[in-house]
This record gives sequence, structure tokens and C-alpha cells, in this order.
Amino acid sequence: MSKAFTKESDGDDEAPESPALPGGKNYITPGGFSRLRSELLQLINEERPKIVETVHWAASNGDRSENGDYLYGKKRLREIDRRIRFLTKRLEIAEVVDPTIHAGSDQVFFGATVTYAENGCVERTVTIMGIDESDSSASQVSWISPVARALLKARVGDEVALPTPGGIRRLEILAVRYPSPTRSR
Repeated sequence: MSKAFTKESDGDDEAPESPALPGGKNYITPGGFSRLRSELLQLINEERPKIVETVHWAASNGDRSENGDYLYGKKRLREIDRRIRFLTKRLEIAEVVDPTIHAGSDQVFFGATVTYAENGCVERTVTIMGIDESDSSASQVSWISPVARALLKARVGDEVALPTPGGIRRLEILAVRYPSPTRSR
């Protein structure tokens, strides 16, 4: 087969692996969906056109093999296109779940902020979020994480088992909160 018909890659063109989704569901909060959609639109409408313009200008300058603007621009364009493809796929399969529908409930569902005591002493508070929006530095865990899976569907006062490599940890649920529904005026 001719080399013209094979795709050569410099290794930068590989799409990032998406986290595995149980049942193919990509649960996400309305705020998380909005943030991902805003990022996608910003990339498509602002950032990509600027880079395309830079690459076009750099290409018109002549020798592309030693043209830093051209080489960097092409690389950045591939990164942007990869991110656009990723965000598009994730948003297509997103299932927006509004956690405010559970406001006032003492049972743990998606979007809950849960305070629990680990092994009867250490208190922690986590919010169960979507895969694409959770941030561990903000005490947010993905709904497919082991902690979230242990907590889901439990109620205040329940004790659940969290299997870890170091053994079973007991989590006692102390409080469950949901965002308050916003009232339209």
C-alpha cells in the first residue's frame, strides 16, 4: 500500500480517553452542562478562528519548516480541535440532572452535598457531581467514584461500607443537603 494512503501521526493527534460511563450515562448538573457548553462555544467562536488566522498569516511568510508561528499554530489548532471533538461527544451523551428536585430530602442522590463520619471519627463533606465537572480540590466527587457509589441511596443516620485496598471503612451519614430551587419571579 502506498504511503499516501496511510495516516501518519506525530502522537499529538490522539483523542483523550473518556472516563468509562456505567450504562453509558453521563450525568451532569445544569451548571456543569452550561460550563462545558460555554467552553465549547468559546473554542469554536473565538479561540479557533484566531489561531486559524495566525496559521494563515504564518504560512504566507514562506518557509514553514522553520516558522515557529506556523508550527506552534498548527499544534495548537490540533489541540483545540481535539478538545472540541471531546466536548461535543460528552455534551451529546450528557443527561442533565437537576439536584434541586431533591431539596429537603434526607436520601443521597446525584448532586447531594453529604457530610459523613469515617470510622466514627473523621468528618468529611463531599458533593456528588458529574464526571466532567467534579473537582477534588473543591470536595466534589464523581458519581462513579467509590465514595459516591457507597453513599448513593443511603439516608441520614445510615452506615455504609466503603471497600478500600486497606480494608473496609465505615461511613456514617450525618447530613444531606441539596441546592435550593430558584424561584422565578
